[in-house]
Amino acid sequence: MTVSSSDRNCPLLKLAPLEAVLFDIDGTLCDTDPLHYDAFREMLQEIGFNGGVPIDEDFFVKNIAGRHNEDIASILFPDDHERGVKFLDDKEAMFRRIVKEKIEPVKGLHKLTKWIEDRGLKRAAVTNAPRENAELMISLLGLSDFFQALILGSDCEHAKPFPDPYLKALEILNVSKEHTCVFEDSVSGIKAGVAAGLPTVGLTTRNPAELLMEAKPALLIKDYEDAKLWTVLDELDKTASVKTGAE
Repeated sequence: MTVSSSDRNCPLLKLAPLEAVLFDIDGTLCDTDPLHYDAFREMLQEIGFNGGVPIDEDFFVKNIAGRHNEDIASILFPDDHERGVKFLDDKEAMFRRIVKEKIEPVKGLHKLTKWIEDRGLKRAAVTNAPRENAELMISLLGLSDFFQALILGSDCEHAKPFPDPYLKALEILNVSKEHTCVFEDSVSGIKAGVAAGLPTVGLTTRNPAELLMEAKPALLIKDYEDAKLWTVLDELDKTASVKTGAE
């Protein structure tokens, strides 16, 4: 596939030679948002949240998806943060029980991870999820040996949508933001990557494209088999080869 004029303007092409790739986990490595949504919907209804009326997907996307649990607790239980934290702990335990049987990688994920490994690029997972969730999902996907670092929002002064987790990833991997890209699926995550100065690829796993575009991603793709992504990666390879030959 040839590179269109719009693709040539893609900020990702300025990264050559690419040094590192940073991934969010939920919705980016695996399509887990439906599992989180079901857990929240069921447990919130059980406690009579919203007068016992189940939350809908619109509420989930606007108030929960991609956010750190501390922020979710404040949104759902503004007058009782401690109760909110306890509720989120119970919800995460329920999620871990469900995900063991239902986790599926985003289409084309292992094709991309092989591409990354073949080029010796550095890589890290950067997430707002609790450590237990993150490590479990990475393990279930067979990526424990793939990732060289795991950065949690809770380990930083500010979680996503602030840039802190991605800035910490750059520091841990000892790479430059001029040669690093991010893969994300939520507005919160894309905002974090962009705020860190990193070209960020948005996946429309569950969140609508028009919503993600508000966060200004460098590129939007459906999944890791999207032709738009591989057109850009092929061009990055060519550009890197030209630069290497010129040195």
